[in-house]
Amino acid sequence: MDGMTTDDLRESIIDAADRLYYAKGYAAVGMDELRTEAGVSLRRLYTVFASKDDIVLAVLDRRHQTWESGLAESVARAADPRDRLLAIYDYLADWFCDDEFRGCGFINAFGELGGTRPAVAEAAREHKASFQRYVAGLVADAGAPPALAAQLAILAEGAQTTAAISGDASVAAQARGAAEVLVAAAGVAVPA
Repeated sequence: MDGMTTDDLRESIIDAADRLYYAKGYAAVGMDELRTEAGVSLRRLYTVFASKDDIVLAVLDRRHQTWESGLAESVARAADPRDRLLAIYDYLADWFCDDEFRGCGFINAFGELGGTRPAVAEAAREHKASFQRYVAGLVADAGAPPALAAQLAILAEGAQTTAAISGDASVAAQARGAAEVLVAAAGVAVPA
């Protein structure tokens, strides 16, 4: 870790924390385990992050950025407004097939820490609200009724939870099929 900038060290700690928290849970990972995984002294870790909550929030911020950029890339590959709506579920399908998939990090954090850590609860709420706003934008671009956005977002959220619990990646295809029905019922036409 010698010669690392503070930013590099911060990113290295976030990488280690993200791996550990996602695999084992936020509450199960102590600072000693984290410092060992990150390869830094406890004193150095605390010079970069004042508390475990600060590390959790940094991990959630990184997960939010990764989610948004991955989703946007998937949607950008779609040719038309209908396919952009359905690309949400294609993105989920790819994610669910990842060997390390353990569900939504925000749902996990909220479930473990949301009741006792208001900042974690707020980060989870804002992440979910951001996703709903994003879907609402796609729905508006497709000329569909605004209610479709909440329906599609809830379907995606349910798929994440179901896939995590069941370990079945095909949940994304099932959710996509349901989304196709909702999109058609909302009047979004299949392109000619």
